[in-house]
Amino acid sequence: MLVREGTERNAVIDRHLGCSLAAIAGAVNAAGFLAVGYYSANMTGNISALASGLHEDRMGTVLSCCGLILSFVTGAVLSTLLVNAGRRRCLPSIYARSILLEACLLGLLGTVDLLVSDPVRGPMLAYGLSFLMGLQNATVTRISGARVRTTHMTGMLTDVGLELADWLDAFFHPVDPVQRAATRERLGLHAAIVLSFTLGGIAGAFLYGWWSGLFLLLLAGLLTCLALPGALSREQVVDPATAPMPLASGTEAQSPFHNRRSEHASEDCN
Repeated sequence: MLVREGTERNAVIDRHLGCSLAAIAGAVNAAGFLAVGYYSANMTGNISALASGLHEDRMGTVLSCCGLILSFVTGAVLSTLLVNAGRRRCLPSIYARSILLEACLLGLLGTVDLLVSDPVRGPMLAYGLSFLMGLQNATVTRISGARVRTTHMTGMLTDVGLELADWLDAFFHPVDPVQRAATRERLGLHAAIVLSFTLGGIAGAFLYGWWSGLFLLLLAGLLTCLALPGALSREQVVDPATAPMPLASGTEAQSPFHNRRSEHASEDCN
């Protein structure tokens, strides 16, 4: 799930990865709200709260929201730098390693939740969880080619609406069967991710309320189990942008894109 990327992925791989990480993200989001009163994955709400805080002259809220937004973006930046570095070194396991890093840091935050008291505990959890959600979302967005996002559902619900409309429209207007099947496949993927995030959020709200930091440690363990096989993988993935194109005669010629660097990598694999 965390090795193959781009055109080498299919709907089944994307669904398994998207649903697994969306459920964990939903649980983290709910747990974070119970812990500190902020949603660690909901940057839309945090930006709105920032605007309201400015209007009402609540600078504490403004600064908190700025910190959450900055933490989320920083997590996305770190994920992208790690992935770019891994791609330059031909490490398809870099995506799994990014999620493994998230698991380690989430375990650290669970320990903080258990052992550290306020006022230090609150900011560490709030900004730390936002950082991890940015890291996770950027990793999954990159490996899936932006087909899957796991930490916020606005885009996913929009995709559900788009695909549902296309699917319903196909009943009244002639549509190519292949196109109809692709629409149904995408609709199932996006709906499953939304459902997983919702169920994860419900579980997170109850279990964090009962177990507090132990629940974050449990989530860290689940992330580790998800990422470890890919992190240890030595599978090599060929970048389609640089792979040679076979000719009918059995000889090989370079793709017209052979000399163009991949968008996210600047060195050829050896």
